[in-house]
Amino acid sequence: MQTYITKSFEETQKLGEKLAKKILENGLQKKAVVLGLIGNLGGGKTTFMQGFAKGLGVNEKILSPTYVILKHFKITKSKIKNQKSKFIDFYHIDCYRINNPEEILELDFKEIILNPKNIVAIEWPEKIKNFLSKQTIFIDFKLVDETIRKIVFKAE
Repeated sequence: MQTYITKSFEETQKLGEKLAKKILENGLQKKAVVLGLIGNLGGGKTTFMQGFAKGLGVNEKILSPTYVILKHFKITKSKIKNQKSKFIDFYHIDCYRINNPEEILELDFKEIILNPKNIVAIEWPEKIKNFLSKQTIFIDFKLVDETIRKIVFKAE
């Protein structure tokens, strides 16, 4: 378990970018790399994801997919010097509006998380916890005050 304190949205984005680069450096695993982002509205999850996507080389604007539930991005370049990314797709999923966990299966969720070339970030993962692997990296966001966030990385 690792705990970080960020004191601005820029620091939160930089932390996300740093994690993305570490995942790219570690390379492929047997299944997709899955992050579960836990925290209340305004906790910093989307800000973190903006930095994370930048670290993956995604150039598109990252907004919370609350109303569309799933957004798909291509990982077009590697942030690792002189290496092409082995990862191909980044999925940003927001389960806030999911009422029944099985709804996520309609979005080909099982296929997405089984593909080792995918990186998947899930906001509100507790709503679909029965479909997550034991290798999911959970990141807990706590709002300390207007600008300060406590961010805890843990594997379960």
